[in-house]
Amino acid sequence: MPKALITGISGSGGSYLADYITENHPEVELHGISRWHSTSSNKNLDNSINKITLHECDLTDLSSVILTLKNSKPDAIFHLASYANVRASFITPLSVLNNNIAGTANLFEAVRIVGIDPVIQLCSTSEVYGQVDPKNVPIKENCPLNPSSPYAVSKVTQDLLGYTYFRNYKMKIIRTRMFAYLNPRRTDLFATAFSMQVARIESGLQKELLHGNLNSVRTIIDVRDAMESYWVATEKCKFGEAYNIGGATVIKVGEFLEELKKLSVCKIPTRPDPKLFRPSDVTLQIPDVSKFTKQTGWHPKYSFKESVKLLLDYCRNEVKNQRS
Repeated sequence: MPKALITGISGSGGSYLADYITENHPEVELHGISRWHSTSSNKNLDNSINKITLHECDLTDLSSVILTLKNSKPDAIFHLASYANVRASFITPLSVLNNNIAGTANLFEAVRIVGIDPVIQLCSTSEVYGQVDPKNVPIKENCPLNPSSPYAVSKVTQDLLGYTYFRNYKMKIIRTRMFAYLNPRRTDLFATAFSMQVARIESGLQKELLHGNLNSVRTIIDVRDAMESYWVATEKCKFGEAYNIGGATVIKVGEFLEELKKLSVCKIPTRPDPKLFRPSDVTLQIPDVSKFTKQTGWHPKYSFKESVKLLLDYCRNEVKNQRS
């Protein structure tokens, strides 16, 4: 039976990937790394917890990672573990840099030390491109990396580490750069934050919706499609290469908010909150995904309307449970 390991499995993205693998590839023996001595629950894993072997591991501690790899011996590793809040990375930059960079370096070194040869899917982000010149849009993989936040700097470093370990140690590393996705389990994303606030206003728990920059342009993909694309990448993509992944819906943040307001059962008052504006924002995120599409033949399945419904239904249910 093939084995797969997901770092950050209890997180917002990793848990959806676990759901996808357990539902669509039951032949896989799935392992996951949860945060060392974490006091948080594994609520995100409610759908798949009984089909996963969890390992308590601190990615910033090499010995811990070595032990986990010796015990799991994965054929594939999906590296999703990351401090991923862009706005918060301006407040705690050193913590973000240390966790994301050291954790990735330790993972690669542990693979070498243990002597295994897995396919490694290095899950990166469109934030590595930073503020792109409009002439370079849609963004191709050879667009200069120009990070605009401490978080983005950490992801660029991960990306370069991935290529370095592929080139020098012949490790089977694939780099994917995911553009914006709708993920109900990740509350720091603008779409989830908006949807949660709409649900709270509908329930009378909040009076107005607070927002930051509404002029940023994003290309939206459903989280369920995003996680499937990670799996497809391990099967069909070339080692050492980087691939953009994103959806087909191009929309301004403000336009997305208007879509949510149309779906609300009541009027949604809004106002800007200075705390929600980033010191340095990335406003034009439109990918060219032709390289990934040509290599894999893969296309997203879920429509924009289906994704928004999943998101808003999830948030309404969360608010309902909080009140009960």
